[in-house]
Amino acid sequence: MKDDGIATPILLGTSAEIAAAGTRAGVSIAGVLALDPARSGRLEAYATLYSAGRPGANSKVAERLVRKPMFHAGMMLKAGDADAMIAGVANTTGRVIEAGLMTVGLAHGIQTPSSFFLMIVPGRGDGATRSFIYADCAVNVDPDSETLADIALASAQTCRELLCEEPRVALLSFSTKGSAQHARVEKVTRALTLARARAPDLAIDGELQADAALVPHVAAKKVKGNSPVAGKANVLVFPDLDSGNIAYKLTQCLARARAIGPVLQGFAKPLSDLSRGASVDDIVATAAIVLARS
Repeated sequence: MKDDGIATPILLGTSAEIAAAGTRAGVSIAGVLALDPARSGRLEAYATLYSAGRPGANSKVAERLVRKPMFHAGMMLKAGDADAMIAGVANTTGRVIEAGLMTVGLAHGIQTPSSFFLMIVPGRGDGATRSFIYADCAVNVDPDSETLADIALASAQTCRELLCEEPRVALLSFSTKGSAQHARVEKVTRALTLARARAPDLAIDGELQADAALVPHVAAKKVKGNSPVAGKANVLVFPDLDSGNIAYKLTQCLARARAIGPVLQGFAKPLSDLSRGASVDDIVATAAIVLARS
């Protein structure tokens, strides 16, 4: 990241830990900022900031908390001392989300954190490469209508920040506009109603099957009336983690698409989790995406 000019990394840990890691990796850490959270001169300030808005918070407990690397990183982000936070190679997704919730919190109007993949899909023949936001493919297992609406709105904002395009959000299902009747379809249609009420100017539609969301001539057959999304979606919101995880992997394998993520969204500041099996390239790509949203 430093050599490519992507960012100035700040590594949290003791100087001995960071030096040993550089030696194991065979790379120089010269010019990379290293910070030992337990010896930071900002502990008191971060503990005070953490305690603000928490009536009865214990200052000693707050100071012990912000000595922990992930919580220290979150407070750096909240205080404006860092632009983004990346964690997860050495911690579970749940711990990263917990640290994010307890430090920077969620974006205004969002009640549930979620995740997305940036999918870069090569064109067929002379067709242009296309980019999509797939959500949620890593965090929420069986979201209810309220959570689906949250995911849709957070993904729309991600699309604006990352793709620099106006989002066209498709709420996906096995049904298109009432072609099937089921409680799982009703969950999606209710999510549409909730999302439209919260963001009336957003181009969002559902319930849509994947082909109706993506293929214009299919949309023309299946969707009656005008739709701002059908046949031209750039944000795909899946009804559950099964379908989202399967879809991104199938797109990756069969369309030879590049899947970058999962990246967390819905937080008040840019932060993300990493797979504990993340490669160096995965870490750099995720960091670049998160920084692009800062």
